[in-house]
Amino acid sequence: MNICAFLSAADLDDRYTVPAREFAELLGRGGHTLVWGGSESGLMKVVADGVQESGGRLVGVSVDFLAAKARTNADEMVIAKDLAERKALLLEKSDAIVIMVGGTGTLDEATEILELKKHGKHTKPVVLLNTAGFYDGLRQQFQRMEDEGFLPLPLTELVFFAKDAVGALAYLEESAGLL
Repeated sequence: MNICAFLSAADLDDRYTVPAREFAELLGRGGHTLVWGGSESGLMKVVADGVQESGGRLVGVSVDFLAAKARTNADEMVIAKDLAERKALLLEKSDAIVIMVGGTGTLDEATEILELKKHGKHTKPVVLLNTAGFYDGLRQQFQRMEDEGFLPLPLTELVFFAKDAVGALAYLEESAGLL
């Protein structure tokens, strides 16, 4: 399965890197392909290293203004002209999406993917990997949106909140009929 991960390119502490590395190793050992932003820095590097060292494939989609930071030994690397094209290519090349910890770029990617799913533009499973409760506030906001009628479908059909790597991958594999 091609699993897209939206995540930070920042260097983060063990609270975030250890669970990310665990998820990456599960992906690689499971024979999955990581589809990611292609960066060779921060959490993106941690996950790419873990997938590659565990036997998985890497498909990167960088963007022209970040091409100098792209991983050179990915199995495939595409350079998009802008962020909009990058997001479209990441979605196109993936069977499922995992949203890991990140900043405004990750939040932008997450909300666009969820908006497209809400409107039926894709039906791919989406998981928010809620490492160390990072997305507790977002979950609360999404629940309020559902409760107050802002979502045309139940939150559970839009996104699955996983508290750990094992739960995230299990949900994706079950959604894909692999379990």
